[in-house]
Amino acid sequence: MTALAQAQIANTTAVEGDHRVKGRRITPYLLLIPGLLWLVMFFVVPMVQLAIVSIESKFPGYPGYYYLDWNVFNYANALSEFWPQLLRSFLFAGLATIMAFLIGYPLAYAMAFKAGRWRNVMMICVVAPFFTSFILRTIAWRQILADEGPIASTLNALHLLPGGHITETWVAVVAGLTYNFLPFMTLPIYSSLERVDPKVIEAGGDLYANGLTTFRRVTLPMSMPGVLAGTLMTFIPAAGDYVNADLLGSDIDTKMVGNVIESQFFRVPGGFPTAAALSFTLMAIILLMLFAYTRRFGTEELL
Repeated sequence: MTALAQAQIANTTAVEGDHRVKGRRITPYLLLIPGLLWLVMFFVVPMVQLAIVSIESKFPGYPGYYYLDWNVFNYANALSEFWPQLLRSFLFAGLATIMAFLIGYPLAYAMAFKAGRWRNVMMICVVAPFFTSFILRTIAWRQILADEGPIASTLNALHLLPGGHITETWVAVVAGLTYNFLPFMTLPIYSSLERVDPKVIEAGGDLYANGLTTFRRVTLPMSMPGVLAGTLMTFIPAAGDYVNADLLGSDIDTKMVGNVIESQFFRVPGGFPTAAALSFTLMAIILLMLFAYTRRFGTEELL
């Protein structure tokens, strides 16, 4: 083989290698295209439309007709009128998150370290509610908490229920939120605890630490990524929920901002700008809280 032929073969091999390298570089970006298109069509475009609606004004005497005049006072008017519902939403979501943590952490701990052969059964019990409609689960919870139900009847018999009923109170709403979003707290914590080496926890006892100290200094810090993820996955959807407040609460005392947005969109003539302004306000506050939360606790190994 002549030197010229060898040079041509080497050149061809180098070109083919360059094409393969370029193909490897382009492939990840090509795989991103379907996801990006989905986000643009079903997230970016609706958000832009919602932002436009939030600064529109309605034509006087013509409900349902609006014109764009950059009316930023929609935000001020919405907050001045519905700030109690906004604060109530964050309060209920915070209480539900705390309750979900108090219930979900022991459950996740038992699944990770104590369940043994019953682990899969417990996992199915945690996930099983997802196979039922969210609304149906909430209606069932309303039946459980009804005045003639077992819980209210027992508490009334023991004279431990001052108002005589649980439904249409903030207790029922928080209980419903806790129940519906409990798996979102339990599963991330279980995922973190499952990766913990039990020998590390046993080492705390070998160093003469009692159970509480071992939990506080060893187990809880090692499970914090799951706790942070579970907190976010519980608090964020709970703050914007309106089904539990609608089915388990009253029309006034337990109404959340999600109920106001739903009412302004579908029941109040000309309420689209107010609903859009409240939606953006809720999203902005949640983003600010999320930013502060992640800056405080960090996001490393969140999942």
